[in-house]
Amino acid sequence: MSSHREAPEISKDPVADSSDLYAFVSPDDPDTVTIIANYVPLQLPSSGPNFFEFGDDVLYEIHIDANGDARPDITYQFRFRTELRNDKTFLYNTGQIKSLDDENWNRRQFFSVTKVDSHGKSTVLASKLPCPPCNVGKISIPDYAKLAEDAVHKLKSREKVFAGQRADAFFVDLGSIFDLGTLRPFQDKHLVGQQLFNYAGKAVNATDKTNVHSIAIQIPLDMVRRDGKKRVRAKDAGAVIGVWTSASRRQVEVRGDKGAGDVVVGPQVQVSRLGNPLFNEVIVPMAQKDKWNSLPPSEDKRFAEFVSTPELGALLPVLYPGLFDNLAAFNKTKGARADLLAILLTGIPDGIIEGFQNNTGTVQADMLRLNTAIPPAKKENAFGVVGGDIAGFPNGRRIADDVVSISIKAVAGATLPLVNKDFTADAASGLVEQGLSIKDVSASLLKKFPFLPTPFDGFNNPS
Repeated sequence: MSSHREAPEISKDPVADSSDLYAFVSPDDPDTVTIIANYVPLQLPSSGPNFFEFGDDVLYEIHIDANGDARPDITYQFRFRTELRNDKTFLYNTGQIKSLDDENWNRRQFFSVTKVDSHGKSTVLASKLPCPPCNVGKISIPDYAKLAEDAVHKLKSREKVFAGQRADAFFVDLGSIFDLGTLRPFQDKHLVGQQLFNYAGKAVNATDKTNVHSIAIQIPLDMVRRDGKKRVRAKDAGAVIGVWTSASRRQVEVRGDKGAGDVVVGPQVQVSRLGNPLFNEVIVPMAQKDKWNSLPPSEDKRFAEFVSTPELGALLPVLYPGLFDNLAAFNKTKGARADLLAILLTGIPDGIIEGFQNNTGTVQADMLRLNTAIPPAKKENAFGVVGGDIAGFPNGRRIADDVVSISIKAVAGATLPLVNKDFTADAASGLVEQGLSIKDVSASLLKKFPFLPTPFDGFNNPS
């Protein structure tokens, strides 16, 4: 999955697990950028009485790099606090919840927003903003959409924020992809006598009807660009920002024997991060996944070898004999995948794709790179830049972008001719896809901030 349970240790700590990150110029307000960071993945809707929530002991952060050094120029910090109203009941709510301060709602969460600049100066932008409740069911919450809308807060500093439960809009045929890289629809079209894949069929969205907890922020473009301009050209370096998210916990040390010593609380320690979808999932070796989660993007040069020679790129010619002969021949030369290094670690420079660039310089770092001068597409193509839509992934990431198929196409060699004119992509590289789209998510995206769908409720979606 994009980053759901992508590393051994973070899979044991879902409250701090950053599962998806989106960054795009807002279609409801093109003078702003929307960034959405999802946590607490794979929530079953019917999870009462202890419904899912953010961690009061986790520091959630969204980082923005405006000058290409892979270090944050702006960081938005989100901290949460849970309050229990009634200590005599086991129930999440003792009656219908009709407002964000309804006395029937027993366990409430609030959050603060702090902005940190490149010099480390912190400014608290808001405190005790209410989150919406989890979507218990229609009887408990008759108008959930209205409650969620009330939980969108416009700050005096011009940002708009939301934090709360949402439906997971990420779509992936997880069962087939991790079963030796099988792509069901692709196998149906191209299978010739390979008995290993004789069960190929319709793709299945493994994350459908699950919820997440989302932190969403909408920021005026002039606040994230290095020069503070409201209008820039797509080819200008100042148009591109790098975005990543992280989660940290306090370091705790017990001094003394057999638990009788003092507990010493130390600094925040990063336990999760996310930039490009699937980076830690399918690029970083399992032995280094937890290490990757603990490091900042500025240290990603140590993982460049896995981007340059991706394991999946070597597997495809083996799994699909005869379909990736050109890729297999390139692999034998042991040449570096300059296309993937650009897409994932530096951004694509000007002059490669007409009208597009999202290059941040020479520092290799896993960040979502968004060219903020490129307006939202009038008609989106789910394959983003690969499909001719330069407003989509890997130019940031929109919610409906099929990042799984785009990534597989790129690894299969579809993007290699952009930087290597002597390479001819195999026909199969343009055909590989997982066979899913945003239509395979059983909830509809919102047309305005925070865009992610209303979470699935427990009554109508039993586990």
